[in-house]
Amino acid sequence: MKRFWRYLLKKDLGARWLEGFRYAVFGLGDSGYQKYNFAAKKIDRRILQLGAEPIVEIGLGDDQHPSGYEGALDPWLLSLWKSLNQANPSLLPRISDIINPNLNNLGDAKIDVIYYSSDDAPQDSIVSDSKKLIERARSISPALKFHKDGEPQYMLKMVTNQRLTNEGSDRDVRHFELEDPSSAISYQVGDALEILPSQNPSAVNAFIERCNLDPDCYITIRAKGGDQGSKGSTVNGLTDRIKLKTFVALAMDVASASPRRYFFEVMSYFATAEHEKERLQYFASPEGRDDLYQYNQKESRTVLEVLEEFPSVRMPFEWLVQLTPPLKKRAFSISSSPLTHQNRIHLTVSIVSWLTPFKRTRHGLCSTWLAGLSPNEEILIPCWIHKGSLPPPHPSVPLVLIGPGTGCAPFRAFIEERAAQSVTELTAHVLFFFGCRNEDSDFLYKDFWLNHAQDKGVLSLKEGGGFFVAFSRDQPQKVYVQHKIKEQSERVWNMLCSGAAVYVAGSSTKMPADVTAALEEVVREKGGEAASGWLRKLERAGKFNIETW
Repeated sequence: MKRFWRYLLKKDLGARWLEGFRYAVFGLGDSGYQKYNFAAKKIDRRILQLGAEPIVEIGLGDDQHPSGYEGALDPWLLSLWKSLNQANPSLLPRISDIINPNLNNLGDAKIDVIYYSSDDAPQDSIVSDSKKLIERARSISPALKFHKDGEPQYMLKMVTNQRLTNEGSDRDVRHFELEDPSSAISYQVGDALEILPSQNPSAVNAFIERCNLDPDCYITIRAKGGDQGSKGSTVNGLTDRIKLKTFVALAMDVASASPRRYFFEVMSYFATAEHEKERLQYFASPEGRDDLYQYNQKESRTVLEVLEEFPSVRMPFEWLVQLTPPLKKRAFSISSSPLTHQNRIHLTVSIVSWLTPFKRTRHGLCSTWLAGLSPNEEILIPCWIHKGSLPPPHPSVPLVLIGPGTGCAPFRAFIEERAAQSVTELTAHVLFFFGCRNEDSDFLYKDFWLNHAQDKGVLSLKEGGGFFVAFSRDQPQKVYVQHKIKEQSERVWNMLCSGAAVYVAGSSTKMPADVTAALEEVVREKGGEAASGWLRKLERAGKFNIETW
């Protein structure tokens, strides 16, 4: 894809290079992010510049839409098929066939599951090494075949599980410390730790029982059409067998992720109760899209819950493997420096829970699992180090850091690292803007920041840095980090003029845009030049970085 895009950007491609070419673009995005559907908009604009003609206007899928990205996809597809059918009605489907598909023909699943009894399983298929077992389960999953996780880099122990917010607070934010007791962990500040969470064993058992599966049999998964007797025909070229229960637990998210609409459509083919079949077909239709969204996504129904609500459905395991959302790793910004903690990684994690419209309490899978682990118990946590989007700054570069809430996590690492560097070399000063609701309830790492803001600390005013915190709800009028940036405009401007790099981390809702606007206002007020141009130059130089989630 990168090579394709680089080719499209070649300057010798003229305005008529794609003349006679017709195209359509639909993007998947989230309007909570600053660069909403940026890639789709960019490629649409470039293809148009090269002389191509759009079949229909660009479609912009938005995960924030009440019906998810399908809210935009359904009408866009109808418009596309209508235009294509008008262009060549003899070859392309009629629009009525798109709106009212034939529900009598499902076709086959794209994979085969080959079963082996536990007696037939060779000894070398029984893996005791946890890393290799995880790699085996995830390598044969068709939904994970492009992820190429490999085995976990580390199996870490929980050694600290400390609540940072007050017990009375409605937010539960934890400080976790994970340790490899035998060796150092190779990471940099700005990196993220990816964790594969464990599913509740009772949920895995309930799923296997509901689907009438043998938990102890061994399976191999192969692409449809592969020779069952040959050894090179699995989805990813491996022939390793694995216990069915282990595969479900490590690769299929049966008890936290919501299924997609096609899951309901496929279920309708296997429903034997007429009222269940009708309801599933309605959910799968364009007319039922909004009701499905209310029933499924808004209520965060899981695959297990949906299957239990339609008891007449007996869905083959091949389809379940193909359509159940994969068990995904969760990424957390690392909040420690390897200069200070060689064999430990610190995380700052908000324990996720929420109420659905029908007042059902839902819990985030990974954060809740981590919060339930006791320090030093024998459970090992599968982990991978992932390169973060915040590049490690050089010690000589001044920093302006903005990280409200758990957005402070990577900057705790930055400050810890700079403090360690300052012992042996000259380091530039740091200006940090933090924000939370109340000083008494959720002032995360209060002692840490204040300690580094004293005397010759890296956040000390005397050393040219500073620490400023916005308590949004401790006064009648809301105060956020962008207000503190404006209050300290002189300091911010001086830092920018001295070559500072700006880093922003936190929620992807309004915060990044509000912070960027505040910085632009400071530049306009103090510098008298085009603010957006200034920040764009910083971004091109790698000195304006935003990490949001």
